Amino acid sequence: MTLLLPDILLIVLAALVMGYDLYKGKNDLVSTLPFHLTWAGLCGIFVLLLCLPYDQTVLYPGGYQVSGTALLFKQVFVLSSLFAVLLSRPYFTPGGNERGVMKYQSEFFFILLLCTFGMFTVVSSTDLLTLFIGMELATIPLYILSGFYKKDSLSVEASTKYIIMGSASTGLLLFGYSFFYGAAGSLTFEALAQACTANPQEPLLRLGALFTLAAIGFKLTLFPFHMWAPDVYDGAPTPVTAFISVSSKAVAIAFLLILVYGPLAAMHSSLQPILLILAAATMTAGNLGALKQTRLRRFMAYSSIAQAGYIIMALLGNAGTARSSIIFYLFVYAAGNYAVFFIISIIGRNGEENRSGLQGLGKSNPMLAAILMLSAFSLAGIPPLAGFMGKFFLFASAAEQGYYFMIVFAALNSTISLYYYLLLVKEAYIVQPAGETAPIVMDGIQKVSIFVLTAIMLVAGIWPSFSSNVLAIAG
Repeated sequence: MTLLLPDILLIVLAALVMGYDLYKGKNDLVSTLPFHLTWAGLCGIFVLLLCLPYDQTVLYPGGYQVSGTALLFKQVFVLSSLFAVLLSRPYFTPGGNERGVMKYQSEFFFILLLCTFGMFTVVSSTDLLTLFIGMELATIPLYILSGFYKKDSLSVEASTKYIIMGSASTGLLLFGYSFFYGAAGSLTFEALAQACTANPQEPLLRLGALFTLAAIGFKLTLFPFHMWAPDVYDGAPTPVTAFISVSSKAVAIAFLLILVYGPLAAMHSSLQPILLILAAATMTAGNLGALKQTRLRRFMAYSSIAQAGYIIMALLGNAGTARSSIIFYLFVYAAGNYAVFFIISIIGRNGEENRSGLQGLGKSNPMLAAILMLSAFSLAGIPPLAGFMGKFFLFASAAEQGYYFMIVFAALNSTISLYYYLLLVKEAYIVQPAGETAPIVMDGIQKVSIFVLTAIMLVAGIWPSFSSNVLAIAG
């Protein structure tokens, strides 16, 4: 039961957070205990994940499996949840953000933890039904979190659009499942793998794979299923936007990894052309879409779409290389992404979260401007930052199968992305504000969080083998 401890503790933590709110009720709306309990609990779960053995694979009753790859993905999910919780703290305090104060923090943290448990379920599933339940448990709470500003029209719009597009995605996924069931006669991975091995050209299997890719394309923001992302990212509270941009992407790519290199492994060669087209179109659409964005959350939405294109490119390689490169990239992408969102949150304390809010940051707070520059360069893939090594590993996965033209195309797209990331640096260092700007205010939590995220970007870039477990799963 040792490998199940993180999952059990996550459920216990969610119950404690919600139980405290039920016990205190409306008499304790300003208490900081739910916040401290949540981040401390997530830190404890992450430390536990680091201590578990990664060379074991254990199948528990009910078809719940824990492997080294699953544990690494759980590290990503827990880290993302932790920084989302830390990022959310000012939004529950008066004056913490221009958009207003969010209420019901216990419910917010409970939903976030429940969503994280759904992600845990996805990476530990051994059949299509568990995989579906985990994905829905990881997605449905995000509809609620997106509309957490109940009286804000943008937040309500974001939640509504997310529900509509998410429902369409669920319908496509179940439709794809019906073809898989028709071909295999069962929902287990074993039966599906046998059907694929026996006849990988089976039309039912091809249709099932096509609809499943379309469904996950919504959650991974792949072109042409990405159009919901800018509106949802712009309307949702900033901590929720940051969480969606990292965790939702991570669980979606985990879903694909499980299927593509598991029960659908015999179809991998026939899926490669589709993955190639999706990767090329997605990174191009994301990079071109980001060029004219002035609202920072919409800017980060298109940046996230482009990153999905780079990530999906790794699926062209073999299983070990794809898994290790994607997991490593998720760690470094999360660090750079959350660092930018912390800066967006800080400038949003006294104004709108637009690109113009960065003007004069190089003079008013040189350290924050330097971190913004490092984060932007890491996301663009500039050495020696972690984003460069992350993209290098993704490109290497595609190169392993001889897709050199795709690497050249992706490198050209990275050049485009460098231009619009430099626009952030230009606003911070070159463009001066038209009038007086409010002083930058940061609390201790924000300072420590940004320091840790910056350290990850630097250390992982200079010493990419800092996590031997990530390399170990490549075999």
